[in-house]
Amino acid sequence: MSMLTPPGLGGEYRITGDRYPRMRRRRGRHRIVLSAVTGVTALALLSWGTLELVSVFSGDSAPLNTAHAAGCTPSPSASAQDVRPVAGTAEKVAEPAAVTVNVLNATRRTGLAQRTADELEKRGFTIGAVDNAPPELDGTVKGPGLLIGTEKAEADGALTLLTAHLAKAETRTNAAREGAAADSVDLVLGDAFRSLTAPKTAAKTVAALASPAPEPSPTGC
Repeated sequence: MSMLTPPGLGGEYRITGDRYPRMRRRRGRHRIVLSAVTGVTALALLSWGTLELVSVFSGDSAPLNTAHAAGCTPSPSASAQDVRPVAGTAEKVAEPAAVTVNVLNATRRTGLAQRTADELEKRGFTIGAVDNAPPELDGTVKGPGLLIGTEKAEADGALTLLTAHLAKAETRTNAAREGAAADSVDLVLGDAFRSLTAPKTAAKTVAALASPAPEPSPTGC
């Protein structure tokens, strides 16, 4: 009889021996489920990271593809840095042969108007009068030049075209111009004038004006 059986008490079942069963708490089912979910999540993240690395090194960028799918395009970069801004506001650019230019010299340099007129004629412009500037403008133009035309000349792109050939030229419109003056543009050469814009640079400016850059992509692209 084991020492655990009280004296005088018999029974059908008695505990004998010196080893006793140890009771263990059963592991909750929620722990097993949580472990399984954690393992699946870790495996998914590892697979996603591997795919991202492969697409980066293969040149297949997911964000870029998503942007193209949404209709977004990268912003264009400036490719012609030597193209200078012009003051014209016309929606089109005139052809040189359609613009008659009166070249007027407001400086003290002799022969400047004729040399400039000859160069403009080589570039396809129609030359009108070549003379000294009127008294009210003589010696008053401090910049490289002053362009004077009608509002129609501005709308037709004549002033815009000439600003491509003479950078930083000031432009003015004069509704009082009548007769032949209404169909021509005055180019008044000022004190800061040195030469016309280089032909290649002027051509790039005209091309940029004729084909304006696309509008910026929508916000968020």
